[in-house]
Amino acid sequence: MTDSRPASAEETVWVVCLCAEWCGACREYRPLFAQVERAHPGLRFAWVDIEDHADLADDFDVETFPTILVAGADGTRFIGPLLPHAETLSRMLSALQPAQASVAHVRKLLSALESGQVDFAVRV
Repeated sequence: MTDSRPASAEETVWVVCLCAEWCGACREYRPLFAQVERAHPGLRFAWVDIEDHADLADDFDVETFPTILVAGADGTRFIGPLLPHAETLSRMLSALQPAQASVAHVRKLLSALESGQVDFAVRV
């Protein structure tokens, strides 16, 4: 994972891929997710296995992979499934809408990422 962070945690926007190691689509998407990370150095990226971190991910009701969460201290900007293409994610990140208030489980996951409780290396 790159460590190109915005000035403060309040300004940090996280792009989190909620995935599962057993999922072939997730494994194929991981290098593409890392490619998008390199193209958007102002954002923080995390790869979170929902089975390894069920205590944080169960409330997200992930129905399909990959599921992407884009959020920060100012709220949630996107959460939902996304086609596993680097261009799709990159276009979506370039067109982010203003944040909406985050629900408790989003804040809990972001707090765990900020504090290092979740190993979230993206680079492959």
